Amino acid sequence: MAVDVRFPVGAPVPAEVLLGQVGGGLEVGDARMREFLAAFGKRLLRPALARRHPELGSLGFFLRPSELARTVEGLAGEHVRVPRGLVFHLPPANVDTVFVYSWALSALMGNRNVVRLSPRSGPVADVIVETLHEALADADPVVGRSQRIISYDRSDAVTAALSAACDLRVVWGGDRSVLEIRRHALPPHARDLVFPDRSSFAVVRAPAWLCAPRAARVTAAEGFVNDTYWFDQAACSSPRTVFWVGAQADCDAARADFTDHVSRVVTVRGWGVDAAMAVEKRVSTYGLAADGLAESVEFRGNALANVTLAAAAAAPRRWLGAGTFAHARLGSLAELVSLVERRDQTMTHFGFGKAELEELAKELAGRGVDRMVPVGSALSFHRVWDGVDLPAEFTRLVTVIR
Repeated sequence: MAVDVRFPVGAPVPAEVLLGQVGGGLEVGDARMREFLAAFGKRLLRPALARRHPELGSLGFFLRPSELARTVEGLAGEHVRVPRGLVFHLPPANVDTVFVYSWALSALMGNRNVVRLSPRSGPVADVIVETLHEALADADPVVGRSQRIISYDRSDAVTAALSAACDLRVVWGGDRSVLEIRRHALPPHARDLVFPDRSSFAVVRAPAWLCAPRAARVTAAEGFVNDTYWFDQAACSSPRTVFWVGAQADCDAARADFTDHVSRVVTVRGWGVDAAMAVEKRVSTYGLAADGLAESVEFRGNALANVTLAAAAAAPRRWLGAGTFAHARLGSLAELVSLVERRDQTMTHFGFGKAELEELAKELAGRGVDRMVPVGSALSFHRVWDGVDLPAEFTRLVTVIR
């Protein structure tokens, strides 16, 4: 079966031919790749494009020259770092920008890369590929020789051929996707880097919310909406449950004010859901109530739904529909320790100090939560993701002793 070559533009080719076309020639932190990535990122920050697709602005910011330099400088040590080799990326179809972060860091580390974009990828993926082609026009030829973005329908034969040739396979998606890809054997020296099903939540100290200036609460509400609505709340780092910490009266008052602010932001920005999504949300929320997990359900139009949980332990990890939030009260931050599961990835927070967040991280001891970031930063990608140092994973260490 032939694959469609989307970057650089090329005629469909069999997987075996594609592999023969992907050449090397880059080193870790190669200046030619850094220049290309910075030029690509600068194009993503163009005002007209960033307004149309705000998530591309975040991506462009991630690719600014200072951040690329910081990533490379962070690898300094007693060993010589070299590229891992050929990296095969299989990103999800529901978050169009994920593949760029993974691929960009791997390319920055000097690897040859093959990225498989799903035919179901959305229009933002098309914009990204178009922008990559714009930047390629001024890039060193080694960039085009060493990088490929392809697309093909599900094909065991193609996935098996690319898997058999790679040195590292990067799989993003649900547990089922990971298990399905793992059916295809890797070379003995190669390994998988996987990002399976994850779930995230927010935690807010109620007294801190009530005491915060109105401007701070507006900013937090805007950040929360960015965290949740950009990818229809389907991103692994988008919160699905909000835990309120404090006395019952404070939590009730803070939650009501928070909901008013969020509803206002959603209305002003014109976020909405179609009829099918509205039905999905009602089925999911009423299902929680029917199962005895929810005490009440409140809808503010089709775009915002709030569920009051019967107990904090009932926090749902599954997606309930865009703009659907479960709420529960905790007496203290420490109560999260018994509630967190390994699949929990990002905890966005408001009203807590660094020392108590670090203490929580120590108490969790790796049982869950790989990121603790302020409300509004859930979707901000970092080179350390899911507890994995990606630049380090994309390189090999060579010991040199004189």
